[in-house]
Amino acid sequence: MAKGTAFLKKLGIDDTNPGGFGGEWMGSGPELEVITPIDGSRIATVKQVTEDEYDQVVARAHEAFLKWRSVPAPRRGEVVRQLGDRLREAKSDLARLVTLEMGKIIAEGEGEVQEMIDICDFATGLSRQLYGLTMQSERPDHRMFEQWHPLGVVGVISAFNFPVAVWSWNTAIAAVCGDSVVWKPSSQTPLTAIACVKLAEQVARDNDMDPAIFSLVVGRGSTVGDRLLHDRRIPLVSATGSCQMGYRVAEVVGKRLGRTILELGGNNAIIVTPSANMDMALRAILFGAVGTAGQRCTTTRRIIVHESKREELVQRLVGAYEGIPIGDPRDPEILMGPLVTTDAVTDLQKAMERVQEEGGEILYGGEALEGKDYPGGHYVKPCIAAAKNEYEIVQEETFAPILYIIGYGNASSSPEAAVAEVEEAIALHNDVPQGLSSSIFTQNLREAEIFLSYRGSDCGIANVNVGTSGAEIGGAFGGEKETGGGRESGSDAWKAYMRRQTNTINWSTELPLAQGIKFGD
Repeated sequence: MAKGTAFLKKLGIDDTNPGGFGGEWMGSGPELEVITPIDGSRIATVKQVTEDEYDQVVARAHEAFLKWRSVPAPRRGEVVRQLGDRLREAKSDLARLVTLEMGKIIAEGEGEVQEMIDICDFATGLSRQLYGLTMQSERPDHRMFEQWHPLGVVGVISAFNFPVAVWSWNTAIAAVCGDSVVWKPSSQTPLTAIACVKLAEQVARDNDMDPAIFSLVVGRGSTVGDRLLHDRRIPLVSATGSCQMGYRVAEVVGKRLGRTILELGGNNAIIVTPSANMDMALRAILFGAVGTAGQRCTTTRRIIVHESKREELVQRLVGAYEGIPIGDPRDPEILMGPLVTTDAVTDLQKAMERVQEEGGEILYGGEALEGKDYPGGHYVKPCIAAAKNEYEIVQEETFAPILYIIGYGNASSSPEAAVAEVEEAIALHNDVPQGLSSSIFTQNLREAEIFLSYRGSDCGIANVNVGTSGAEIGGAFGGEKETGGGRESGSDAWKAYMRRQTNTINWSTELPLAQGIKFGD
């Protein structure tokens, strides 16, 4: 085990760890060496589950569901509340593990664990609010209403960039809804998954509940992952990842008429208008584009700036990028850590080549960083490029810190004309296949309202004077188009984890039919 990792023992992480849990720990499949992107060193080993062990886990998760669904929802909420408390106690150590395994700076690691705590609090309150509606029946002396019932075993497939938060968004809500969960984490970040499930296991045991309501399968996507997609015992699969992965999930699960919650790629833009507060816009762009080294689905990838503000914004961005401390994310002074793999570094280099081939210009950065301060080949300077929205590379999501500057409008436009030109900016904004997060920086009420209207942003998240990244858990999270249409976390996203039932009770002595139909005597 790597040096300086004694805290892993507190989280139950050993040098070699079983990668499956379904009421008991198991794992006799291929060994997975977990490497930190910080310096390329080994952290620990995980024994992945076999296909037979996968079946054992899902069978046990289904048994747990049959018992868990009969527990009153507020009691289920109490279990989730206690999970939140355990996460509070482990916050520092879990954050350090997120940083070690994924490469996030420590502040972002702590923020991710805080998301888990917050969603547990949210779900606890939700456990007393799983409400239906009463509707007016057209038939006399009839009562019509709806109920929401537990759905079953929920499959959760999470990505490396949020190795714990996405699981918690799904699991806390699914648990209070009466479902059990089988989690397949990214093979790049299995240790954080093991640590979280061990905490959840202990909470379940403390409450005399079957711990298999919080199950885990670490395994290859081509075997275990594929089994999960085809598994009719799993009525809902929530998957976070690339658009390419989402097409596969939708096809396989849809073919068996299962449900999906898809959280896929983003190509998020910020529109900067002439009236924008440039200090605020700069801070939002910096965090949105550089945070998590450009490896968030909500990362800011395009800046659509009015030509009257373009030169000023570019100059200020380049100056800000030059001052970004890059290095070991465990250092609290560092703002940008490594990319998760060397392949991601290659993807950035290829994107830079393509944008130049299509006529764009590299304005800053993009170089791979080497030397003793940047071990392992995972570090880069974040890149700024001048581009056009129609470039093929701009239409794609490059999961790395490359930011495209795209102009709109006329530098000499009058203030009145500039407001009208925001329609051009919105058209550019919407002209990509993805539709996750979006933002406009403006002090003009009309521009803001147009952006939020039916003819404005086509994204699932649309903000005014707030960046694209860093969504709160209280709102439903998700996007449109190739982003998949799924919604997780807040608002009424809980409904996806339950089955709706419409009920009618006739308390009369007659049997009238709906629509006034007369049938026989």
